[in-house]
Amino acid sequence: MAKIKVVILGPGNIGTDLMYKVMRSNVLEMGAMIGIDPESAGLKRAEKLGIPASAEGIDYLKNNPDCAEIVFDATTAKAHAKVHAPVLAEMGKIAIDLTPAAVGKIATPMVNMKDCLNENNVNLITCGGQATTPIVHAINQVVDVEYAEVVSTVASKSAGPGTRANIDEYCSTTSKALRDLGGADRSKVFTIFNPAVPEIPMRNTVFCIPKEDVDIEEVKKSVKKMVKGIQEYVPGYELTMEPIINNSVITTTVSVHGAGDFLPSYAGNLDMETSSALKMAEMFADKMLRERGEI
Repeated sequence: MAKIKVVILGPGNIGTDLMYKVMRSNVLEMGAMIGIDPESAGLKRAEKLGIPASAEGIDYLKNNPDCAEIVFDATTAKAHAKVHAPVLAEMGKIAIDLTPAAVGKIATPMVNMKDCLNENNVNLITCGGQATTPIVHAINQVVDVEYAEVVSTVASKSAGPGTRANIDEYCSTTSKALRDLGGADRSKVFTIFNPAVPEIPMRNTVFCIPKEDVDIEEVKKSVKKMVKGIQEYVPGYELTMEPIINNSVITTTVSVHGAGDFLPSYAGNLDMETSSALKMAEMFADKMLRERGEI
C-alpha cells in the first residue's frame, strides 16, 4: 500500500511515542527523526530502528526536502512559532503542531478536522484541549454553554520540561479552544501536576454553565457519542463520570490511560496528544493518496 512520508521534529518522549505509532500506520511511514542534540536518546532509538536520524534540526529538512510531506512538530511553542512554522510554510509542507503555539488552525479530529484538510498548518491545541474540547462541544450541541471550566490532573512524572516551560501557553491555548471549538462564551483552564505514587492517569473534570434549562439525558447521549468516537483512535479514553447537573452546573469527568507504546500507561495526557496527531496525519494522508488515485 502506498504511504505518505512524515518527519518528526523533536525526539523527546512525545516524539518517540509518536514514532512508534507512525510505524504501525497503514498510510504513514517515517522519513526521519530530527533533533538538535547529537546525544539524544530519541535519535539513537530511531537509528536502531533503521530510521534516518539527524541532529541538524530544521536544516536537515531544508537539505532533504523529499524526506517528508507531513511534518510533526513536537518541540516547543517558541521554536514552532519563530523558526519551524515559517520554514515549513515556505517549503510547502503540512505541519501538524503538537506545541501550544497555535500558529495554525486549531483542530481536534472529532470536532473540526475535516474542515482543516486544506490547511497547511494545524495545531493540536494541547493534550487537555484534545481531551476536553470535544466534550464541551458535545454539551454545546444540546444547550448553549455560557461558561466552561476544565481542571486537568496529570502525573507529575508525565509533565516533562517542555510541558512545564509552556504551561502559560498551555492554559491560554486550551481555554481559547473551549471557546472557539467547544462553543463556550467564556472559559477557564487549570492544570495540576500530581506527584502521587503510584502515578495516576490523566483525569479531566469539565464544568459547564448552560444558558438555559437542559435535559441532562440528552447531554449524556451527546457526550457518550463523542466519547465513543474518540475511543476509536484513543482506546484508553474513558468517561469516568457521566454528566450530572447540580445547581445549574453540568459536570462530567473523562480519564485517559496511555497505550504504552513508549510512554508509561499513566501518561495518558501525552498519549492523547500523540494519538490525536497520528489520527490527523492519517486523515491528511488518506486525502492525499485518494487525490493521487493511489488508494
